[in-house]
Amino acid sequence: MSTTDDDKPFLVSGTGTETVAPGLHILRGQGQSFVAETDAGLVVIDAGPGGAVTRSMIESLRKLSDAPVHALCYSHGHIGYNAGVPDWVAHARERGDPTPRLIGHRNLPKRYARYSETQALQYRMAEIQFNRSVGFFEGKLGMHMPTETFDERVVIGTGDQRVELFWAPSETDDAIALWAPAQRVLYSGPSMLDSIPNIGTPFRTMRDTARWAGTLEAMAALRPRMAVREFGPVIDGEDAVQEVLTHTARALRWLRAEVVRLMNEGLNEQQILARIRFPDELFGVPWMKPTYGDPGYIVRDIYRSENGWWDRNPTTLHPDAPEAVAEAVAAAISDKAGVIASAQALADAGRWQMALHVIDLLATAPGDAPETVQARGLKTAWLRQRAEQVSSYVSRNLYKVSADMIDQGTQGRFGIR
Repeated sequence: MSTTDDDKPFLVSGTGTETVAPGLHILRGQGQSFVAETDAGLVVIDAGPGGAVTRSMIESLRKLSDAPVHALCYSHGHIGYNAGVPDWVAHARERGDPTPRLIGHRNLPKRYARYSETQALQYRMAEIQFNRSVGFFEGKLGMHMPTETFDERVVIGTGDQRVELFWAPSETDDAIALWAPAQRVLYSGPSMLDSIPNIGTPFRTMRDTARWAGTLEAMAALRPRMAVREFGPVIDGEDAVQEVLTHTARALRWLRAEVVRLMNEGLNEQQILARIRFPDELFGVPWMKPTYGDPGYIVRDIYRSENGWWDRNPTTLHPDAPEAVAEAVAAAISDKAGVIASAQALADAGRWQMALHVIDLLATAPGDAPETVQARGLKTAWLRQRAEQVSSYVSRNLYKVSADMIDQGTQGRFGIR
């Protein structure tokens, strides 16, 4: 795998703080964490990834306030966002302050338990999705259980300094948000980004599109005058916040209805992806751009929510080993040079995706036959070309990292073909 991206910031939004309202502040780290000054002490959402990033967050906070940290809250259960909890606890101890409350949603411990069980898989997925070298995440994704959990809502502080933590299922089923009613400021956690909602990411488990829309609608009902996103600029003004929240919810509900309509027509996943068109009035606005996720990802997630794993091809019900199948397919092709020439013609016409479909007739076969080696070389080149055609950060990385792994002969260890 390429090691050239190891030094690039990993979901880091910068350093320092930004005051968005009296007593309410963005704290930059892994994404945009948040600080609320309450009469019980400071409430901090997300401790950061640990190491230098979390140390910088603590230093920035102390330039802002000398008050003790009353609570560290987990915006959601994705590992990394709160790997820095021990740094904050140690900081409180050094100051002689009480240990902060560690608050998460009731579903978060179950997620952490699942991630602990599948730790090696989590590392592999993160290395590929974020284009990091093998072993990059080992020891960097610590999980620290909350000391208290809640179901729907927790109130901290009183009067105008009161804040409310509430369940906001979206990217995860343990996501939370913060509402400061006196200032009418919403901190959305992972439910609002500056791009299309992160639903259906290729490596992750299913996310509930309709429930995410419901979360956005519930947030809109609060009538915030300002919304702070986990990633992206602050949305200032009640009308602007309403537009983003309600528009995004409407787009998600349209996707759900359209995929259901096409499923009811009898289309399978691939047919739906080929048929569906995303209306510009819903998906052409800045906050719905596919810079990280992609609307096609959401289509796949909705399809998965109502269907099993079968792709409707009876051949795949009880398949032989993929290497054996690839070997048999390659052996059955008498004109291997013709396959390569056909794929090359598609690539020359800029049809990189179709060229990949064709070259896979040979490129996935095991062994070092000359045509197979040539096909793999072409595939890696075309994967890199295809990466330049897509907007999604995740898709680009999956294309690029897969090409690197094929080049290096390490793809089998990661299940890449």
